[in-house]
Amino acid sequence: MKKITRTQKTITLAGAGALILAALTLSFTGYINGFKHPERLSSPTSEQQAYLTDYLNQTYPAKRVNVLRGLPYSTVDAKLDIAAESAILIDTANGCVLYEKNADEAIPPASITKLFVMYIVFQEVESGRISLDDVVPLPESSWAINLPSDASLMFLGQGQIVTLRELMQGLAIASGNDAAIAVASYISGNVKDFVARMNEEVQKLGLKYTHFEEPSGYSEKNITTARELASFARVYINRYPQSIEEFHSLREIEYPKKENLAPWMKNRGNSMAVKQWNTNVLLRSLEGCDGLKTGFIYESGFNIALTAKRNGVRYLSVTMRGPGKNSSEGNFYRQQDGTRLMEWAFSSFSDYIPLEHIAPSYTVAVTGAQGKFVRLVPAWTNIISVPHITGESAADAVKEVHVEITKPDFIYGGALAGQDYGQIVYKLGNIVLETVPLVADRNVERAGVWGRFWGMIASRFLRTK
Repeated sequence: MKKITRTQKTITLAGAGALILAALTLSFTGYINGFKHPERLSSPTSEQQAYLTDYLNQTYPAKRVNVLRGLPYSTVDAKLDIAAESAILIDTANGCVLYEKNADEAIPPASITKLFVMYIVFQEVESGRISLDDVVPLPESSWAINLPSDASLMFLGQGQIVTLRELMQGLAIASGNDAAIAVASYISGNVKDFVARMNEEVQKLGLKYTHFEEPSGYSEKNITTARELASFARVYINRYPQSIEEFHSLREIEYPKKENLAPWMKNRGNSMAVKQWNTNVLLRSLEGCDGLKTGFIYESGFNIALTAKRNGVRYLSVTMRGPGKNSSEGNFYRQQDGTRLMEWAFSSFSDYIPLEHIAPSYTVAVTGAQGKFVRLVPAWTNIISVPHITGESAADAVKEVHVEITKPDFIYGGALAGQDYGQIVYKLGNIVLETVPLVADRNVERAGVWGRFWGMIASRFLRTK
């Protein structure tokens, strides 16, 4: 047997080493090249999306859930002369409270109660269980003749033919107590069960101080606060924006017309129709006003949930226990307070829409892991209320907002869904309007020892600084 020389051993080992080195180089080249194709990252699965949504809702409830919150930056308190004892003003886009006065005082909502009735109607229509074009049977308890003489009415009567849509108009425009009873009976079979449904919905919405005894608002035992009414009204118009155009912005109602009358009264034509103007007088005086609902009983004073929209920006105010010895005085103060709040809001703030200025996600490499990439997404993308501190108008201030995005060149050793890996900062001059975490949209598992080794080396190539 021929003996292998030292030179031959050296050559053999060198060749083997070269092959190993070539294999390692090829393997690493393939590994590092994988980071050149972020477009290959698949979209998160429905399970991943559901997990992230739930995690973020629990981690950032004030930002992501339908609750009211303060502005995320410091402001000087507004000096507004508001006659109502209790008031609140919010940006409906994000739930930020722009102004408040005794907003947690417990007060009967009066006929604003009817908004909760309409909310449940929209829920039922959305579910497909009923239609706004349904003809609603009128129980005797809903006939106007059987209600107190001082009750607001749409003048329902025996044998009338009326649709749910018309009853909704009666609720929104004439504030008909008779319409509230008819709707409650139609949806739940009786008023008692409907009121139980109202209180169930109140609990689902997280309203701790709101409670109802009946659906029309006539009872002083119905109770709420300006803050909780505003929180509910925001949910209502954001979830069912059609309510504004179809009902709350309408200025008048005529009822009952010939087609509504009982068969034995058809010969009277439209002679029995009563024309009523919307109880919200600001529909006729405040620019952009298109809702929402008034209320009055002696125990509550003059209340109003008011909303107006200009140039795509919508604000909502609630004033309660407004003064006034009669409806004329009450409407004067409701109009004065509502106008002052809304004009101040539109002159002092405007809305900045983040998704018009940032990407919905940012793909980042993940080294030393069982995946090559992860997407970083904003933990929330709420519209930002921008203060008018520069420019000739609040809209001018919005144009001056700038964005600073901080994200890593790579993430080493895996990623956790919902974990904060960067941030987006929105600024107006030196003022930080909002800081939003950038979070991973999925889990990326940590690699084994060999994968982490390659990841450490790859990280050097991915580092930009």
